[in-house]
Amino acid sequence: MRHDDMDGAPEILDPDDTVEWIPALRAFARSLTRHGEEADDLVQETLLKAIRHKDKFRKGTNLRGWLFTILRNSFYNGRVKTNREHPGDADCVSAKPWTAPTQEWTVRGNEVMAAVNRLPIHYREMFILVVMLGESYETSAEISNVAIGTVKSRVNRARAMIIE
Repeated sequence: MRHDDMDGAPEILDPDDTVEWIPALRAFARSLTRHGEEADDLVQETLLKAIRHKDKFRKGTNLRGWLFTILRNSFYNGRVKTNREHPGDADCVSAKPWTAPTQEWTVRGNEVMAAVNRLPIHYREMFILVVMLGESYETSAEISNVAIGTVKSRVNRARAMIIE
């Protein structure tokens, strides 16, 4: 529940509303990073930025879209920095599974996620936002700063690539 403070300041970001979107932020971050720990770090960075800039959020605007935009921008800014760095070999033995999945649904789910992960980032991003997270084309366009037609096109192409 939001209230104006005693000074009559405008209503701003409500922590309870923000916490509600953490699972969706984690799902979106995981789709972008493909690594659980990196996704958690990205969500944490997003929440810290949201807290730091809480005065810029206004009631009546799309909180989920605002948080997703912060997350997406943080991811791409981090990607630019990472491309400048050249760390050692990322293939660590501890990151490899030691037992194969046995259930059929696990195998099929892994196959679908592998197909999603093979998509180029701009198609994968739109597919995750629209199909997996249920964002509207309009919101996805706002988050990604592209035209609605571009979102629709990328989602359709991503679906076709996954089916192949």
